[in-house]
Amino acid sequence: MDQYFKLGQSVLVLFCSSDGFESYSVTRCEFTSTELKDIEYIRSNYYDKLEIYRFSSSLGKFVGYTDYGIKQADYFNSQTSYIEGLKAQKDTYCLNNIGNDYQAALSKSVEPYVRIHSEAPSSGGMLVCGVYSFYPKTIKVSWLRNGLEITSGVTSTEELPDGDWYYQVHSQLEYTPRSGEKISCRVEHASLKEPLITDWSPSMPESEKNKLAIGASGLILGLILSLAGFIYYKRKARGRILVPTS
Repeated sequence: MDQYFKLGQSVLVLFCSSDGFESYSVTRCEFTSTELKDIEYIRSNYYDKLEIYRFSSSLGKFVGYTDYGIKQADYFNSQTSYIEGLKAQKDTYCLNNIGNDYQAALSKSVEPYVRIHSEAPSSGGMLVCGVYSFYPKTIKVSWLRNGLEITSGVTSTEELPDGDWYYQVHSQLEYTPRSGEKISCRVEHASLKEPLITDWSPSMPESEKNKLAIGASGLILGLILSLAGFIYYKRKARGRILVPTS
């Protein structure tokens, strides 16, 4: 499982009251493991939300991104003792603090939730098992027919990042309904003590639901009209006066 983490160190914000712009620096450690070779110490300097120059331990120097930033980078790169002190931060600060943060991130786990729906492409029916909001990334999704794993007619997407630590994945099964069989989606994940199995509950197609709804509405309307006619007839009958003819 490839993961990428950031550990923030400090933020210094300096305001310029004359025009409302602000300058600030952000220092951070970026890492993929607790090994020193997999750690990068970065100090970025911003002005009015634009990064103008930064120091990177991977490059061992400052790099400028604007005309002013290039001049500043050249100046700081000429300060040998200052550069060596920043290089040392990768070891003295990042390495000493990353262990706990790395383990905390790895121990974080969130259970997925599952939704199954059907699609009807022109080439036949298909079931889709959507698995949402899980962490960490590694997951296994499979299909079962009457408790046995289905190995043909199955395709899956890669784990898709949601942008907030969580992931989602979708598995498709080419499916032709058979009487008496049970189709299920099985999910195996680090957050689960045992596989999560969700059964497919076939429902009436949308077109049939619409026909049923229209028919039921017509029946109810007919009953209402019939009842209204009956009430009107009874009221007219009560108000009628019989006059003898002889």
